[in-house]
Amino acid sequence: MFIVLNTLWLFPELASSAGVTRHYKFNIKLQNVTRLCHTKSIVSVNGQFPGPPIFAREGDQVVVKVVNHVQNNVTIHWHGVRQLRSGWADGPAYVTQCPIQTGQTYVYNFTITGQRGTLFWHAHISWLRATLYGPIIILPKKNVPYPFVKPYKEVPIIFGEWWNADPEAVITQALQNGGGPNVSDAYTINGLPGPLYNCSAQDTFKLKVKPGRTYLLRLINAALNDELFFSIANHTLTVVDVDAIYVKPFKTDTILITPGQTTNLLLKAKPHFPNATFLMAARPYATGRGTFDNSTVTGLLHYETPPKSSPSASSFKNLPLFKPTLPALNDTSFAANFTRKLRSLANSQFPANVPQKVDKQFFFTVGLGTNPCPQNQTCQGPNNSTKFSASVNNVSFVLPTTAILQAHFFQQSNGVYTTDFPATPIFPFNYTGTPPNNTMVSNGTKVVVLPFNTSVELVLQDTSILGIESHPLHLHGFNFFVVGQGFGNFDSKKDPPKFNLVDPVERNTVGVPSGGWVAIRFLADNPGVWFMHCHLEVHTSWGLKMAWMVMDGKLPNQKLPPPPSDLPQC
Repeated sequence: MFIVLNTLWLFPELASSAGVTRHYKFNIKLQNVTRLCHTKSIVSVNGQFPGPPIFAREGDQVVVKVVNHVQNNVTIHWHGVRQLRSGWADGPAYVTQCPIQTGQTYVYNFTITGQRGTLFWHAHISWLRATLYGPIIILPKKNVPYPFVKPYKEVPIIFGEWWNADPEAVITQALQNGGGPNVSDAYTINGLPGPLYNCSAQDTFKLKVKPGRTYLLRLINAALNDELFFSIANHTLTVVDVDAIYVKPFKTDTILITPGQTTNLLLKAKPHFPNATFLMAARPYATGRGTFDNSTVTGLLHYETPPKSSPSASSFKNLPLFKPTLPALNDTSFAANFTRKLRSLANSQFPANVPQKVDKQFFFTVGLGTNPCPQNQTCQGPNNSTKFSASVNNVSFVLPTTAILQAHFFQQSNGVYTTDFPATPIFPFNYTGTPPNNTMVSNGTKVVVLPFNTSVELVLQDTSILGIESHPLHLHGFNFFVVGQGFGNFDSKKDPPKFNLVDPVERNTVGVPSGGWVAIRFLADNPGVWFMHCHLEVHTSWGLKMAWMVMDGKLPNQKLPPPPSDLPQC
């Protein structure tokens, strides 16, 4: 699948006024796909890999009928969509809904409010999002221009992974033996690995540009387990939007994008035909001790040749090829400097409504740990006697067998969840110093309950238990403001006075720095149950996740409506 959004006239349905309803049908079906000379049957939407795009305008209602034709249980999450009072459509399995079982249908119905830019959809159960993902392209309301130069074309660029093995079997085996899962065999750009991989020269993403034109690249990191550096040789990129929120534009040669994040870039083509071809490349930013896919995905940037001097295909191949230089695999300094450059526009048209007062403060540690190896079993975790686990405030989240939102709405929480998630670590320690001897985590299904309209400040602190590591944390149901970040242990007295409460970046997924902390603020103005988890899928599988329960407000338009009649049952 490759989409180029040339102008709105390629999609006349988007030229209508805002506030219309857009209907889509997703058939979940098996499809044979070949990459790296390896053919396998993958779970797909409508037989496409990556899946089909969702196009909409700000203010539109989106209705997606999902029909499950495969043996796997399925849910779809509309990543970054705020889901105001539509929590039944959010999608994480056993949090807001039970899965769509074989032969079943569920209609996701939501309105895009106050967002424009790039988001994406993906499966939200086990590791099915390895192949079930696609872009959500949100255009501004009709006759509302971008706050930057109008691009000649718009190009979605989705980073993913290719696995010769079945990703479901990979994580199942890892959870059984307690060790780290096997890694992917390749990264992909729009489903294509590129020429640096075996048997993949023909499976290369190619972007053809005209000299002097400006292109909007809509980048999405849909990879399961890797943050990525991205660059285009000999070209400067201008960052204009992250997570469907405009930012103060800034130029860079390289960007960092974590799983779950989106970034819109302006690419200004060179003014004249350069007599050269340019590689675009992405490779991982890796901070943990575990194994990872240490490879590079590439695509090609071609310039259209002048009409009077078009070279033949053979001479086109003989043009010099320029390659980008990417940061070192563990360049945490680049990661920190890049994220610090991100600032909200914070103007009259696009204000940054940062909560200036805080009703509730939370301090969450995030990181790895261990669980005991079951009796009479050999495990492949630390010391060969434990299983890898992960936790927030030392609570490794256990998904229930009933959807939490359903249990909450019908007041049937008994045996499903408890409301005693700790606001701070129960046993404080030197979080980024010498780790404690006891690496065991507790296990439970605990949530934090927030009254409607509570303003929240949350500090997320990485820990050195089993090694420091970056963690891209995604919050469902809300955007948040990244008001501060730093290395080492958060200092509750020295660090808050340095917070940026004027124009901090607003987003839905943030990287907790390796060996550091990040502070976010958000307003709990959306009733429902909202998942928060690491977007490295292996960490989510190990339990690095929790849930916020936001109660109804006092007014009718502040209450969560009842579930739709076709809501799947467990």
